Amino acid sequence: MEQFVDREAELARLNTCYNSSDAELAVIYGRRRLGKTELVKQSLRGRDDTVVYQARQKTKALQLDQFVSVAAETYPGINRMQRDWEPVLSFLAEQDAIVVLDEFPYLIEEDDSLPSVLQAMFDHGMDDSAATFVLVGSSISMMEEAALLGNSPMYGRASTKLDVRQLPFDAAMAFFEEIDPVEQLLRWGIFGGTPYYLEAAAGFDTLAAAVHEAILTQHGPLHDDPDYVLRMELTEPSRYFGILEAIAGGATTRNEIAQAAGIDTNQLSKYLSRLQRLRLIERHVPITEDKQRSRRGRYRLLDPLFRFWFQFVYGSGRRYDAVGPESFEELIEPRLADFVSPVFERLCQTALRDLYPDETITDVGQWWYQDHEIDVVGFTAGKTLLVGECKFQASPLGYDALASLESHTEELRWTPPAGGDRRCEYVLISRSGFKPSVEEAASERDDLRLVKIGELVDALRSQHG
Repeated sequence: MEQFVDREAELARLNTCYNSSDAELAVIYGRRRLGKTELVKQSLRGRDDTVVYQARQKTKALQLDQFVSVAAETYPGINRMQRDWEPVLSFLAEQDAIVVLDEFPYLIEEDDSLPSVLQAMFDHGMDDSAATFVLVGSSISMMEEAALLGNSPMYGRASTKLDVRQLPFDAAMAFFEEIDPVEQLLRWGIFGGTPYYLEAAAGFDTLAAAVHEAILTQHGPLHDDPDYVLRMELTEPSRYFGILEAIAGGATTRNEIAQAAGIDTNQLSKYLSRLQRLRLIERHVPITEDKQRSRRGRYRLLDPLFRFWFQFVYGSGRRYDAVGPESFEELIEPRLADFVSPVFERLCQTALRDLYPDETITDVGQWWYQDHEIDVVGFTAGKTLLVGECKFQASPLGYDALASLESHTEELRWTPPAGGDRRCEYVLISRSGFKPSVEEAASERDDLRLVKIGELVDALRSQHG
């Protein structure tokens, strides 16, 4: 069985549906490997009024036969029903059953009237029912078209919609035995918060072994997983692969991505939009700008393992098998600090509210303009502007980083919501500590805070526990 952590809020919402005296519809969606099926299994523990059907890519007749066979284990009377979706689902609704249709898009592929059947049931035939129907799907686009978008048949009928995302840092670290803070950050920077990837990494004592055996070798369980996930979702995978490889390699603007991927800029939008809908990339803008209007947006990969795969594995052939068990130390580790740095910056942003609990922080992000950039920026409801520099390098952070941060902060345009002069608070976060000049400055100033890796990880680990 998969290891199951976190998801308390999702479990609570599902149980509210199950315990309701009214008919309920729950829609659970999110890309593959995020633990949707296990979430449903956990929510149903101890219940005996359930029908859980895992759909496959088969004909409608076979799907119905298998569904009825599964349902008959709990509700044998269903064998008397006509083998069509409306009568068998209506029968289960009369029994107040909990009915889970996992991989719902496979059912729609064979019978595109199924969403309309469910719509009609919820509109006209469920007044006296306390049944719960749970629709689960990995194809985000098909789930949106069937149940979530304004023109979908079941739009507005779902009482619960769960968009399952990656686990947060603290929950992800529950997959591992006690490891030091730096290794926690490295594992997060490579495997991220996807339960399937974390499970694959959890069985190894060292990071080197986890990466080599799970990802780098041809037989590793994750060696081809991004390829599999993308090909299950996309009809023109080569174009998308080129875009994702470009972003993983450092192309962040539309022009850079188009040039690196060899795609006309005018055609790029539809591909970027699709990848955003799949939660594989996101467009972020400077914290001072409106996301919809800004022309200075940058694109980034959301899943660390996809980013690692496109940067180190995609197109590598049997290179790592040829090098052998030392391939991580020789080919990956020298580049690892630079690779993890962008993910480290985002974790620092995530931790800001816990590092400054006395401030009411209204927004957190990054800021950049031309050659000026600030890793962490926090706007507050008062007069405080929080700004920070993050370094994940092997050497201590020096005074030049503080001087650069102060200089760039002067260019950042922000005034307190109530007006008046702002007060700047500076925070430096470093993997390898600080040079004496920085520590001396911090001892003499009340607007400068130094955060070491252990303190950062403690802040991240406290957020959900």
